[in-house]
Amino acid sequence: MKFLDQAKIYVRSGDGGAGCLSFRREKFIEFGGPDGGDGGRGGDVWIECVDGLNTLIDYRFQQHFKAKKGGYGMGSNRAGAKGDDVTLRVPAGTEVLDEDGETVLADLTEVGQKIRLLKGGNGGFGNAQFKTSTNQAPRRANPGLEGEERWILLRLKLIADAGLVGLPNAGKSTFLAATTAAKPKVADYPFTTLHPGLGVVRSDGREFVLADIPGLIEGAHEGIGLGDRFLAHVERCRVLLHLVDGTSEHAGKTYKTVRKELEAYGGGLADKPEIVALSKTDALDPQTLKDQLARLQRAAKKKPLALSAQSGEGVTQALRALAHVIDEGRQEEAAKDVQETWHP
Repeated sequence: MKFLDQAKIYVRSGDGGAGCLSFRREKFIEFGGPDGGDGGRGGDVWIECVDGLNTLIDYRFQQHFKAKKGGYGMGSNRAGAKGDDVTLRVPAGTEVLDEDGETVLADLTEVGQKIRLLKGGNGGFGNAQFKTSTNQAPRRANPGLEGEERWILLRLKLIADAGLVGLPNAGKSTFLAATTAAKPKVADYPFTTLHPGLGVVRSDGREFVLADIPGLIEGAHEGIGLGDRFLAHVERCRVLLHLVDGTSEHAGKTYKTVRKELEAYGGGLADKPEIVALSKTDALDPQTLKDQLARLQRAAKKKPLALSAQSGEGVTQALRALAHVIDEGRQEEAAKDVQETWHP
């Protein structure tokens, strides 16, 4: 199944049904009077977060969604039927944006959330609604109100506890494969990863979700390489694991390149807790390893970890560091929820 994380679709709610102009005509019933029923309300447009989806591929081949019109009113005071609703089913982590791409209309982060995007038009009144003591035979009925319409953007942001960032070929996919049951493509050339990937880490009796995104290069915020559009998938992460290739020419400069792209992207990524690690240490001699760690520490202003996903060296320490930050974040959220729900 192809991964699709953005889609632009047209949605329209249903028009209301027209009211009916009718008079009661029955044998032996004199002056039957008006009996035109009201029109039915048009269908609504809903969006629902459901389980079992992890891509927006369903909206690749269908971009127009229209709710049904309300039924017309009929004689004998019969109201028209309500139009059928349209429900858009999306995976958890989907943002709904206006056509401008900036105004957030809804953010669906939990399975079961359901939000009405557009309301159907009201049905028109039949002539029975206009009967008064001075107007006992009204010849008037209202048409139904038109529904609403708009173009919207769906943008999927994967929900993960931790995210991997770094230059292409920094060992992110290898780390994901070594620590989870995910099977990303691993090869010795840049941009092996073309789509974000998720895996569940199980370490020391704890579980958390780890996200891997395609590598960044200098100028990614200007669209160079694969650009920075995949950074949206680590916006919801509690912590970032920044992998720096130990075989690069200068680990400090490599680290600063990625940090500049995170700052240029925005979205709060530059302020997230970050764990820095030098990867591919199994391919370095002791002196080179020492030099690269020193360069990275000067650039990051913190002591980096040294790991090799291939040999397993330092992987456990990195997972424990990630789990520690994630646990702290969960505890803070739980304490905040308790404070908000408690009342004296």
